[in-house]
Amino acid sequence: MPLTDIAGYTGAAALVLVGLAGTVFPALPGLPLMLGGFVLAAWIDNFQHLGPLTLVILAVLTCIGLLIDGFAGLLGAKATGASRHALWGAFAGSLVGLFFGLPGVLLGPLLGAAFGEFSARRDIYQAGKVGLGTFIGFIVGTIAKIGCAFAMLAAVTLAWFL
Repeated sequence: MPLTDIAGYTGAAALVLVGLAGTVFPALPGLPLMLGGFVLAAWIDNFQHLGPLTLVILAVLTCIGLLIDGFAGLLGAKATGASRHALWGAFAGSLVGLFFGLPGVLLGPLLGAAFGEFSARRDIYQAGKVGLGTFIGFIVGTIAKIGCAFAMLAAVTLAWFL
């Protein structure tokens, strides 16, 4: 095997591993990194093991995981009767939280939604309920991303070895 192929497969494996970590650590774009690693591996292999059908399946799983993750927090907030202010607060908290590392990414949407809800209704109980609903939605989204990541790993394993 040429040295360039070894370097390419090493890079592909690194992308997949960092992507897998990114499904748990929200600051990393996990599923797109995994998809990139799999596409790189397929390209190095001249698409012998991972063909177009497998790559389309991987892309669909990536999109599904990203959509569920993106909307889960909002749906969690909405399920608790969140106001429009709370939804915007969750969005703003997500953006601001990125600057504060993992704690900010985890707590930003929760605090943003709670603050937005409190500013709209002046009800601390409802604000806490909306914040908790946002956090539960975030957890559900993370679980969905992890599920998509493992489905991607299973699809690649099946395609590569069958």
